[in-house]
Amino acid sequence: MKWKRIWSITEITLVQLIRRRITLVLLLVIPSLFFWVVDFTTSTRITPFKLATVSEETYIEVPARDESLIFIGVAAVGFLASFLGLNLVQKNAEVHRRMVLTGYRSWEIFIALFTVLFFTVGLLALYIGAALHLFFTPQNLVGTLLGIFSAGMVYGSYGILSGVLIRGELEGMLLIVLLANIDAGWLQNPLFYDGAQHQEFIRYLPAWFPSQATLTAAFTSHPFVKSLGLSALYGLGLLLVGLLLYIYKMRIFK
Repeated sequence: MKWKRIWSITEITLVQLIRRRITLVLLLVIPSLFFWVVDFTTSTRITPFKLATVSEETYIEVPARDESLIFIGVAAVGFLASFLGLNLVQKNAEVHRRMVLTGYRSWEIFIALFTVLFFTVGLLALYIGAALHLFFTPQNLVGTLLGIFSAGMVYGSYGILSGVLIRGELEGMLLIVLLANIDAGWLQNPLFYDGAQHQEFIRYLPAWFPSQATLTAAFTSHPFVKSLGLSALYGLGLLLVGLLLYIYKMRIFK
């Protein structure tokens, strides 16, 4: 019975998401726009950089455009997934509260929202991977897709947590833009990281493990499973905190 209720909420949320056509358009247009800008503005000169999870001494040499495409792909899915997670929690918050009053469990609603996030980010990762394939072929395409997907799930979980913590839509968006722009959109670029001070700080940010997994899979034959596993643990940690806070905020006083 509980799983039927979870599926019912999941189905309703998916239908609402599909009906908001502007959301779907943005999910498709933004990655394509980012890739076009990178392809239009970035040179193909060979650029050396290091990946900390591979080796602190080994330099990887690839065209600057290819490195930028992978980096912007991770950043794009991080941005979009975090906004999606925030929207899923905030959009129907009052409806979800009324559902709790009628007998639904808050954790059932939370699982349904996460299911929608998981499904949508999966499709988004496949779309970004297909778009990326038009420009160049990563060394390990499946691993690259998994890395991009992990970035979406980590930042999607952060978006859900932000939606639980903050009621205001504008405040939540600012919280997401602040971290996503600094982390996924700047600090995780290996060209910046190589000469950055206090590199240990960058390694604690949400996009670190997904970025390392994606770049490693795209340009090397080195293992990246550990980075994927740590990405999953990071995302699960954010989700667990979000779930506990969600249950607390949705509780009913008698």
